[in-house]
Amino acid sequence: MGQKANPIGNRLGIIRGWDSMWYSDKKQYGNNLVQDHKIRTYLNARINKGGVSRIVIERTLGKLIITIHTSKPGIIIGKGGQEVDRIKEELKKLTGNNDVQINIMEIRRPELDAQIVGETIARQIEGRVSFKRAIKMAISTAMRMGAEGIKIKASGRLGGAEIARSEEIKQGRTPLHTFRMDIDYANVYAMTVYGKIGLKVWICKGEVLGKRELNPNITSGSTDRRGGAEGRGGERRGGGNDRRGGGNDRRGGGERRGGGAGRGPRQN
Repeated sequence: MGQKANPIGNRLGIIRGWDSMWYSDKKQYGNNLVQDHKIRTYLNARINKGGVSRIVIERTLGKLIITIHTSKPGIIIGKGGQEVDRIKEELKKLTGNNDVQINIMEIRRPELDAQIVGETIARQIEGRVSFKRAIKMAISTAMRMGAEGIKIKASGRLGGAEIARSEEIKQGRTPLHTFRMDIDYANVYAMTVYGKIGLKVWICKGEVLGKRELNPNITSGSTDRRGGAEGRGGERRGGGNDRRGGGNDRRGGGERRGGGAGRGPRQN
């Protein structure tokens, strides 16, 4: 089951919340769903270089609240907030709703976000970088930032080969059947001159043992946990420095050995 279902959809209501948060009657439900799809398609095309990870849509009493999670908030906000005002006006025309609010949330660690990691690899492949090199760089960066495991699968005419194939590179662990494991997933593609190359990214950020807030705009729980992983890494790095410090002490011991020559005359 874990291998077949989308890891995000599999964990909805358990450790992950919905990206569309609204209730509607049967008459309006279909229209709202189509409108959500149009908003996401438009924003992803409009801010294609803004590092957009997810778009959360809320509806309350005629008000439309759109929260954009991005690694580059400066690009979306623009100089003096001009760009975000322009996007707001365009969304008002698209939805026909005059009460539109846009919130922008910064992603502190884009190296641990599957969508951004996948898009980064796709852009590198489009720029003629070797797919293996791009994937291995992304994996090493994610593991260094505190991920428990990462798996990336590339499919298509890899390296411009005549016959399409799939290659999978992974490090650490990504237990897809364990619902309490926080696994981020993304499916992106790179448009190359020799065809479309598909990329799937799974990033395991650790285990969620307590009750988690399912509102996707509240990221304090995941940030704390990642911060903890980083903190542990910091301690390990600190330990390395301590050990190196011990090496300095041992070199200092060399001076004590030099002092051994001083002990020589006492023995005489």
